[in-house]
Amino acid sequence: MRLFSTEQVSKYHPDKMADQISDAILDAYLALDPNSHVAVECMVKNGQAFVCGEVTSAAEEAVDIAEIVNRVSCGLGYGNLAVKKVISYQSPEIAGGVGEGWNALTAAGDQGIMFGYAERGTESRLPFAFDLANKIIAAIEKDIEENPGKTPFKGDTKTQVTVDLDKPQNMDAVETIVISACHLPGINHDQLERYILNLLYANEIYAPNAEYIINPAGAWTLGGPMADCGLTGRKIVCDQYGGFMPVGGGAFSGKDPSKVDRTASYMAHEIAKTALDIFPTLKWCKVQLAYAIGKREPVSVSIENDQGIPIEEWVRYTFDLTPYGMVKYLHLLDGGFEKRAGGCHYRYPFNTARKSEEE
Repeated sequence: MRLFSTEQVSKYHPDKMADQISDAILDAYLALDPNSHVAVECMVKNGQAFVCGEVTSAAEEAVDIAEIVNRVSCGLGYGNLAVKKVISYQSPEIAGGVGEGWNALTAAGDQGIMFGYAERGTESRLPFAFDLANKIIAAIEKDIEENPGKTPFKGDTKTQVTVDLDKPQNMDAVETIVISACHLPGINHDQLERYILNLLYANEIYAPNAEYIINPAGAWTLGGPMADCGLTGRKIVCDQYGGFMPVGGGAFSGKDPSKVDRTASYMAHEIAKTALDIFPTLKWCKVQLAYAIGKREPVSVSIENDQGIPIEEWVRYTFDLTPYGMVKYLHLLDGGFEKRAGGCHYRYPFNTARKSEEE
């Protein structure tokens, strides 16, 4: 028996709240000026939000950061916040090395390592246990949105799924499911546990042989940024592969697509998924890309798979791994980063199907 645990949090978690605020600000800049260079972090705590970072954009005066912060906060049920901003321009040295405008985007804006992974067995191509954790959170979020006044949940939620890796990865491999869910006052433990188990069963994500541990610390009625400080980029493992695979050191949210720690990570995942489609004998594929600031091409492309098939040359021939090439392939200037920031960034497909239509 080899036990492995993974986790996911809801979009109402304070760290995810901060991620969504950062990416909502990014979406606003890109919508008005696709050439915007944005790197914005947010911290939320006790009715306050601190937004800091660098922005260089023709839309600088048109984006109301405080309005965006409060739209996201109110949408998550946390009300209006007092907003403090500390925003400066992007370093001119970095801007000069990257290039101005997407057609002139010549190089990576920073060094870094990025990982991508995909495996068969789940529609999402994510590891089974992490896919299940995402589904559990999605079911709770859906219940909150579709059953106002009836659901016991207040929003802030975490789940942890433990599987036996020596078993085929399906519901029979699930050993333990931990769910900590912030709930309304007056809901006792038995009521909450019954509600959650029925919800999982209704969504066909109930593991019959698993041990369920619901709110192990007892009642939890105060959550969100009133209970904990939220910070952009603090859930990079939940953003990606739930601990099953390495992740690069850079967070995603609040960063425009010129930042390779975001864009190249997205691309590496797409490469891994495409490899499974092109090479049907593969069960899994792992990709590592690495970049140097001011350089156009990756300094390394490394591929691992269960068959040991050398496909690095296929990757380099098939994909344009320059910053501009990746942004174009993934259609990242379309925005939509706020929605992606609410959970695992690979829950939604990238709009790569239109690539052939445009060319």
